[in-house]
Parts: sequence; structure tokens; C-alpha cells
Amino acid sequence: MFIANKMPRSISAESYRSIRTSINYSSVDKRIKTLVVTSSIAGEGKSTVSGNLAYVLSENKNKVLIIDCDLRKPSLHKKFKVSNEVGITDLLVDKCTEKEVIISVGEGVDLITAGTLPPNPAEVIGSNMLKKFIDEMSVRYDYIVIDTPPVMAVTDAQLLAAKCDGTILVVRAKKTKGKYIKHAYNELEKVRANIIGSILNGSDFKEKYGYYKHYSESSKKKFRIAR
Repeated sequence: MFIANKMPRSISAESYRSIRTSINYSSVDKRIKTLVVTSSIAGEGKSTVSGNLAYVLSENKNKVLIIDCDLRKPSLHKKFKVSNEVGITDLLVDKCTEKEVIISVGEGVDLITAGTLPPNPAEVIGSNMLKKFIDEMSVRYDYIVIDTPPVMAVTDAQLLAAKCDGTILVVRAKKTKGKYIKHAYNELEKVRANIIGSILNGSDFKEKYGYYKHYSESSKKKFRIAR
């Protein structure tokens, strides 16, 4: 369940709105329109965060497109409960049209699933065709949220982060080890990704804010989501 859509007045939904504000003010010279959401390892909730961010970004009559670019283990079609018969990979190889892959999942929110899993995911992610498509969509949409595989698993997230306006790293409270977070930041910085912050997912507001104090110096901003 995407809490920002189903329970818009909840504390967690309000936390996502706070993140939205942070995103909008993260760059003075250039507006953040294309946003990569990733994590250091699997199971940190990046796909759920991607969906919730899409919903809060769509408020105030904004148009948002969320793309599942995890071409190894896609999950957004399951979370949104839609078909994954065709998606971004099929569109890029001209096996379907934009009309066939763009799915409305809420007022102002459209989704493109991963589609057919290719034998060469990194080549698809790093292709000029995908970059061209994202650029074209950024003219039609106010925001594009891109869900990617974990940084430590494959290079896909780095390839996309280098092409997009901003990158957010999702961290699971009390699960993700500091060394994994540091490694993920280092890998993203190698491609000069604009890391605008990290989201502490699954935290408890009642706990003291400082669990990740040991890595705070390496992060530019910290966002927080309670669940």
C-alpha cells in the first residue's frame, strides 16, 4: 500500500511531503525534475518510497511519471497491481507504443513498468535511447521518478544517476550497515551523481535521531520516514 495515496493525512504521508519540500529546495540553479531512487542493498524499501514520492509530487496539479528501471527484479507492477506484460524495455525496442505502456495509477500519476526482462539490462539502462526517452518525458511531465536496482548489486543505478537531475539513497533503519551506505555513496560519487539526500525508512519517531550519526558526514542531506 502506498500510504501517501491511501492515507494522505497520516504522519508518514506528511513526512513524504516534507521530503518533497527538501527535494524542491535542494537545488537553486536547476530544478530537480528527473529523480533516481536507489538503495545500497535489496530490501530497503526503495520501490515503496518511489511510489509514495510520486504521489506527493503529483499534488498541486503536477504531472508525475514513475518508471520501473529495475530490469532485473522489477516490483512496481506488483505494488501498483497492474500488468507487466509490456513496459519500458518493449517500448525502447519498438514492440509497443507509448499509449500501451503508460498506465494511469492516480490523479496526475502515470506508471511505466519494466516489461520484458532483457538479457543485457545494463546496456538498456545505459543506452542513448533511454536517455532520449527520459528527456522527452521530462518535457511532458513535471517530475519523473525512476526506481533502480541497488547500487551494490549492479551498475544500473550509477548509469541512470549520472544522467538524471538528482539521486536519493534509501536506507532501512536498524538494517543497513554503515559500510554499505558509505560504499553506495562512493560508487554514486564516482559517476558524479547529484546525491540530494538519503531517506531513513522504517524509523520510529519515538527513537532518538542519531542511529546513522556515524555516516552523516558523508551524506548531503537526510530525510526520514516513519512506518
